[in-house]
Amino acid sequence: MKLIECIKNAEQKKIAVPHFNVGNLEQLKAIAHVGMKLNVPLIIGVSEGEREYLGTQHIVDFVASYNNTHGKEGGFHLYLNADHTHSLEKAKEAASAGFDAVLFDAGKLPFEEDIKATREAVIALKEINKDLVVEGELGYIGSSSEILTKIPEGAAIRPEDLTTPEMAERFTRETGIDLVAPAVENIHGMYANMKNPALDIERIRAIHKAVNVPLVLHGGSGTTDEDFARAIDAGISVIHISTELRYIWRKELEDVLREHPMEIAPSKIMPEILKAIEEVVEKRTRLFLKI
Repeated sequence: MKLIECIKNAEQKKIAVPHFNVGNLEQLKAIAHVGMKLNVPLIIGVSEGEREYLGTQHIVDFVASYNNTHGKEGGFHLYLNADHTHSLEKAKEAASAGFDAVLFDAGKLPFEEDIKATREAVIALKEINKDLVVEGELGYIGSSSEILTKIPEGAAIRPEDLTTPEMAERFTRETGIDLVAPAVENIHGMYANMKNPALDIERIRAIHKAVNVPLVLHGGSGTTDEDFARAIDAGISVIHISTELRYIWRKELEDVLREHPMEIAPSKIMPEILKAIEEVVEKRTRLFLKI
């Protein structure tokens, strides 16, 4: 099944395809384990920085190995998304390497410039692969998956800065994108000492009604289960999780090293870390897919 078919199927069923970012191969391994256990499709996200570290072609090859060995028709499959790609050059690189999707992120630009840049990206990327899923981001919601002490400068949190249904309709129509990620009081990252803002559910519902492409929720880490469920019901079809995985990786690594200060074998250090990541991934997957 092609990725866009998988996402539209989720939209019809009022569930959301889980999207998990990876920064190392242990995270990929943990996410794949959950996908195989539950026999469900998942999206693996790798940002520009993550691709630079892992290697763009290398991550394509690793994901392909999981699919070739364990993939099942209508069941387990890993799709690969070039998350938050800010340059057309890097977007083309991912498309040429065999990614299933590219998020061309010009959300920090003024509205008219965002439309122009995204439209140009869609045309160029579809020439490389007509089946490539191209996503656009409408409205800046921060750019780092990290523990926050304050709202990212310039992030859209005021009502007048959030995505409107009219903006979303024009943006999707004029750019030709396959997916759109609106600003609906979601923020990349997790706050250290307070809850993330509640999602604007009615705004999500209105945007979903106004556009003819599925909606993506970025900045899912730190959002309550209740808000996730309401957002999916309102029209969200893909949900991104990154900071939660980074946080649990760091926490568990510190705990294991503290408990076993003389251990130097990765094969003995990593299993507990993978187990903790898998618990987060499974919890989110079950919630988003309603299983």
